[in-house]
Amino acid sequence: MTETILANAKLILPTEVVHGSLRIQAGVITAIDQGAGVPIGAIDCEGDFISPGLIELHTDNLERHIEPRPKVSWPHASAIIAHDAELASVGITTVYDALRVGSVVSNTKANYGEYARLLADEILDLRHKGALRISHFLHLRAEVCSETLTAELAKFGPEDRIGIVSLMDHTPGQRQFRDMTQLRAYVCGKHGLSEHEFEAHVEGQIALTQRLGVEHEAAAVQAARRFGAVLASHDDTTAEHVATSARHGAGFAEFPTSLEAASACRDAGIAVMMGAPNLIRGGSHSGNVAAQDLAKADLLDIVSSDYVPSALLSAALRLGDIWGNLARGIRTVTAAPAAATGLSDRGALGLGQRGDVIRIKPFADSARLLGTWVQGQRVG
Repeated sequence: MTETILANAKLILPTEVVHGSLRIQAGVITAIDQGAGVPIGAIDCEGDFISPGLIELHTDNLERHIEPRPKVSWPHASAIIAHDAELASVGITTVYDALRVGSVVSNTKANYGEYARLLADEILDLRHKGALRISHFLHLRAEVCSETLTAELAKFGPEDRIGIVSLMDHTPGQRQFRDMTQLRAYVCGKHGLSEHEFEAHVEGQIALTQRLGVEHEAAAVQAARRFGAVLASHDDTTAEHVATSARHGAGFAEFPTSLEAASACRDAGIAVMMGAPNLIRGGSHSGNVAAQDLAKADLLDIVSSDYVPSALLSAALRLGDIWGNLARGIRTVTAAPAAATGLSDRGALGLGQRGDVIRIKPFADSARLLGTWVQGQRVG
């Protein structure tokens, strides 16, 4: 029987930190003991912290590996394996790989096409072959403001390990891009549009939502039920947005853009997730509400690395400082995302839990990761 013992460590338990050791056998935690002793065969952690492995619900990191430079496509298998290894190296042991469904194919310059089904097949195939270090699920980002959402969703089923479907609505002038100046800078910078082309793009997107938005929103909600996945809202800005999310049965809210929306989520029993880069940078790059302000208002439940994988652990430690409670900070990247997606076998150091753990040495304003174990096996 494979056994891993991590001893003389500060164990970050769900509500406290204790000095002790833990034992992992056959992939699960079988013992947690207090004390500084180091049994024969154990790894002496020299007083470092041991935390549950981090759980990532929304990351755009795979896209960066698939397209390392604009219009440069990288071989998908290599990209997926590199993405997986990077996540293991920063302490993420479970990931929901975010894939956009819903494309716009009629605009030749700002066009974005379908890719999710093919990439999902490749992720699942590599997982089946044992080529990946950490646990992978799928997160379908359902783009309401698109032309092909319903058809793309129809290509997926309950067998595809889809844990999350998020309702994305990037219609210009609302939610994330209420500020048209921000939208102009983003779209023109990404696609090289002229002012005339940008205005045409905005008109076209608004018309698309008016024509298909209601149908697409209903299709995404129904698809989440069909997959057995958790539904998430995205970029809720007003109390009305949150009320709609609640009617749809959203389990958590990704990146609400205002204090009003976050407060409404709390009242509706919807967990609030914010981005780690927002917290680390001290504000949103889109000019929306700052994650640290929600944390100080007790309106932050879950953190996602979003587009910087290494930020996830740093954000949890930063929250521990803000709240004066390290265990609470770590819960935002372990137990809370596990609960939001129904993963009862991980996210905490507890008997019978998966042996997904990380070893952390705090360093300045960040931390040095000294080891990642998945089901007791060293992977990073």
